[in-house]
Amino acid sequence: MAAGYAEILRTRYATRLLAGTLVGRLPNATAPIAIVLFVRAEGGSYSLAGALAAVYGVANAVGQPLLGRLVDLYGQPRVQLPAALLSALGMTFFAFTGPDRIALAHAAVAAAGLFTPPLEGGLRALWPSVLGKEGQVHTAYAMDAIAQEVMFTVGPLLVTGCVALWSEQAALLVMNAVGVLGALSVVVSRPSRAWRSEPREVHWLGALRSPGLRALLGAFLFVGTALGAITVAGVSYADEHGGDAVYGWMMAALGLGALIGGSVYGARQWHGVPERRLGVLVGLLAVCYVPLTLTPGAVAMTALAALAGVFLAPALACAFIIVDRHAPRGTVTEAFSWLVTTFTVGASLGTAAAGPVVQWGGTVWGFAVPPLAGGAALLVLLATARVLVKPGETGVVAGSSENDRNGAVEPGFSAGHQA
Repeated sequence: MAAGYAEILRTRYATRLLAGTLVGRLPNATAPIAIVLFVRAEGGSYSLAGALAAVYGVANAVGQPLLGRLVDLYGQPRVQLPAALLSALGMTFFAFTGPDRIALAHAAVAAAGLFTPPLEGGLRALWPSVLGKEGQVHTAYAMDAIAQEVMFTVGPLLVTGCVALWSEQAALLVMNAVGVLGALSVVVSRPSRAWRSEPREVHWLGALRSPGLRALLGAFLFVGTALGAITVAGVSYADEHGGDAVYGWMMAALGLGALIGGSVYGARQWHGVPERRLGVLVGLLAVCYVPLTLTPGAVAMTALAALAGVFLAPALACAFIIVDRHAPRGTVTEAFSWLVTTFTVGASLGTAAAGPVVQWGGTVWGFAVPPLAGGAALLVLLATARVLVKPGETGVVAGSSENDRNGAVEPGFSAGHQA
């Protein structure tokens, strides 16, 4: 299983691009918790902290596809590095002015979110030019997705470590300074400087003019909703079963399950079109959410959280392949950025929906939201099957060689942007 990943990491530029992208995305992965901790340390209310974190998230969701389109038009260095600098400046301004001047605080975090560089989509656009074999490209997408699970697990720990060593303000400043260095490492590399998008048809909808892509985004809006609901229901469960430590173990187990599932999925070859396989994976994802409604003791619940995460990374990986297949010519970075945006919006909707549900019906009903959202995602895929799978397709990945087409084999994952 590990041999394919090791081979990729030995390829020139691969480790640098992967590590630089992950480091460059740390500000995005840590912003919500860093903002909340900073606002509370400055004496602000939870309502203000939540509002500022939400503003950052909304601005980020808006900015990703817009910046992704600019990357497709003008290349990576001209967009990624200036965006990273502007985002860091926005968060630095917030860190030094504080939350007391509410209008300025909202404007600063909005700028930080809006200019977050689309490094994730940029990396997936670079893999084909860095790796020689298509099978390696697919495995690289798998490794990319797995590494992100680690980043979103480690990121909050880095924030709390900075707080323990220095302060909440320092955590904001350090994460964003490190993020700029990560972006810089990527954009000064030869693959990033040399990369150019394919010629594109001028259209105001950009990547969204693809019906298949729109169908996929509709499904993953609900997948994001499921994850957002789990975070709220998990807090409610932890309040009843041991506090913050239990919540931390549950979220870590969710990430561990996704990491295991993604590692296994990406290590083997898959036959058939990915669009059909995605329906199976999303269905299994929804089914694995159901046991969470049992709300057993903390140890068993942690195990169920790990089970709930197993099919997340495979489903995302399969979605990356589909984005690559359906993105209109010259819009690959924008298309992957739309997937990140949709997932983020869905997660926000899930947190917003699960709060009242938990308040009204308790923790069990909160955990009923994820399987319902997963079921809705599956229904979207089933309803749009004709749009997603074109007649006569036999599992050929876009851009494959003639030998690959005859074999109709798709090794592991394929292309995806921020998750």
